[in-house]
Amino acid sequence: MAESSARERLTTPGARRGGPLIVTEDVDLLDDLLRLCAAAGAEPEVHHTLPDRRGGWEQAPMVLVGDDAAVRCRGAARRTGVMVVGRDRESPEVWRRAVEIGAEYVLRLPESEGWLVDQIANAVEGTGRPALTVGVVGGRGGAGASTLACALAVTAARAGHRAMLIDGDPLGGGIDVLLGGERAEGMRWPDFAHSKGRVGGGALEESLPAMHGLRVLSWGRDDWVVVPASAMRAVLAAARRLGGVVVVDLPRRVDEAGAEALAQLDLGLVVVPGELRAVAAAKRVASMAGMVLDDLRVVASGPYASGLDAEWVARAVGLPLMGEVPWERGLPAEQNLGQPPGGNARGPLARFCAAFWEQALVVEGVGNPFSGGVS
Repeated sequence: MAESSARERLTTPGARRGGPLIVTEDVDLLDDLLRLCAAAGAEPEVHHTLPDRRGGWEQAPMVLVGDDAAVRCRGAARRTGVMVVGRDRESPEVWRRAVEIGAEYVLRLPESEGWLVDQIANAVEGTGRPALTVGVVGGRGGAGASTLACALAVTAARAGHRAMLIDGDPLGGGIDVLLGGERAEGMRWPDFAHSKGRVGGGALEESLPAMHGLRVLSWGRDDWVVVPASAMRAVLAAARRLGGVVVVDLPRRVDEAGAEALAQLDLGLVVVPGELRAVAAAKRVASMAGMVLDDLRVVASGPYASGLDAEWVARAVGLPLMGEVPWERGLPAEQNLGQPPGGNARGPLARFCAAFWEQALVVEGVGNPFSGGVS
């Protein structure tokens, strides 16, 4: 034992499990545990003693036993995820009773509240493989980073992956506009600006607008709001816990929130047009982002200035070449008709993105999935 102070259809690989089982007759303790469950986005089942329902003890994702009720839980089936919770700091009886019911932890409130909220949320949401999280940033303004970010997310969703697109650029005008969903109902960044503690992954997903089979967190178009690093951290951590893929449209200027977004990424893509000024600007962007994120790759885009090609661009920026994003004729016209970037599955942009995900979403342990780039 240890002690510790929403096509609008979504893929659903792994539904949320039921809430924890609480066993206690201590009214004050129950109030505290209900409050902590609410903070974790969980709906618990409450009993004063072992539940009569068959499997109630065994099937709950976790069991929180008040120190007043531990003696009444003797004889319960041994299982993982049992915790004895109370306020008594010294009583050896609490530890003895915890051993008798096979508890893994003995927790004291209020010291262990933050840790316990995390454990409740993990138990309810599950703890599978975190989302593959990819950030996209423009080497210069107008490089097409937001277009690529949208196309990557749309392509992943079309392939059946759980996908979320997060707009990390407050000056980008709102990535939901690119998806034709600026009027879609759901929460935007201003609703999360004051998030400091843990954000439930399921609650986050359910609250966001659903567009083209994925969930989208964009900026509002009303008052200016500053999203602190703590809010960025809480939101991205919640998104990652859901699994699947998360795509982040990054700002070119790295502030505290931008640095936090970079810290949550598995891979960063720098979109660099084939021109000298773009290469010079991209080197500065890469230098700043590289202070936080180790794995940065160049995605080159044409047309190229005389004597330049994708390989030259990557070498000049000083980063490995991920691939060459193709130019897609008629893309602006398709967007005016409500089709998002990457919405045409046969188009060159969607094919590029599909090849990217095919390479990126490999089974763990098969070397570096990005070693050869995307062709």
